[in-house]
Amino acid sequence: MGTTMQETIKAQTGQYHWRDYYELCKPRVVALIVFTAIVGMFLAVPGMVPWQPLIFGTLGIALAAASAAAINQVVDQQADSIMGRTSKRPIPTGNLSNRQAIIFASIIGIIAMAILIVLVNLLTALLTFASLIGYAVIYTVFLKRATPQNIVIGGAAGAAPPVLGWAAVTGTIDPNSLLLFLIIFAWTPPHFWALAIHRRDEYAKVDIPMLPVTHGVAFTRLHVLLYTIVLIIVSLLPYLTGMCGLIYLATTVVLDAVFMYFAIRMQREEHTGYAMKTFGFSILYLMLMFAALLIDHYIRI
Repeated sequence: MGTTMQETIKAQTGQYHWRDYYELCKPRVVALIVFTAIVGMFLAVPGMVPWQPLIFGTLGIALAAASAAAINQVVDQQADSIMGRTSKRPIPTGNLSNRQAIIFASIIGIIAMAILIVLVNLLTALLTFASLIGYAVIYTVFLKRATPQNIVIGGAAGAAPPVLGWAAVTGTIDPNSLLLFLIIFAWTPPHFWALAIHRRDEYAKVDIPMLPVTHGVAFTRLHVLLYTIVLIIVSLLPYLTGMCGLIYLATTVVLDAVFMYFAIRMQREEHTGYAMKTFGFSILYLMLMFAALLIDHYIRI
């Protein structure tokens, strides 16, 4: 009782607010977004990235991603309050009001666009704004509750960061940056559907038509396997097109083999425990693949 009272007092006096605003930004998701965007920046040039697009491009993309995450939580607050995974978020707990969250999202979104327009370039600002709208509005408001293919269609917004990073440095949409886009686009369904399998009952409870809810777990497992095969093919394109060398190839072959192992194991498991292992590895997969892209760019074999 005493602890609850203390938490209430702290929330009312604003002592928790800095942490709540931080959590509103989905920092772990934003960190992965920013990492892939930075890799896109470095791959865009043969040497060091110029400091201005590196610093201000990163800041603008990060703030835009955080703004989209905050809007997502405003829209999804009712479902978030019911689902165990999200019930402790700042809005469902009452630590932040809708008004506070919307004002915060608007401010950092406007700052992001101003930074990108003034200190980076207009193309990056437009692409970043399109990604923000794609995730926060098109996916969250419409697609998420309209179709079990929501994560496939909406995945385009999440796959954009490397293109944004590349555009921040060059002011162009380069074909090689689109290969990075394709990797994340193909990675998103098996990554997210693995989580959706594990959280199937929670999604069903809030009437969100994720694939395991509408078509069953076995059907979703099969699609995780099929999209993993697609991902493996797409992941080889940077090497096959001459964009990357042997360091990337060796890394991606190993990562692809492990991902395929997880996808196959999921087909044989009656319970959903392996789904979370697959989900966890998928995050490591993307981080290591983009790290390999970066290393290979400067140490070509």
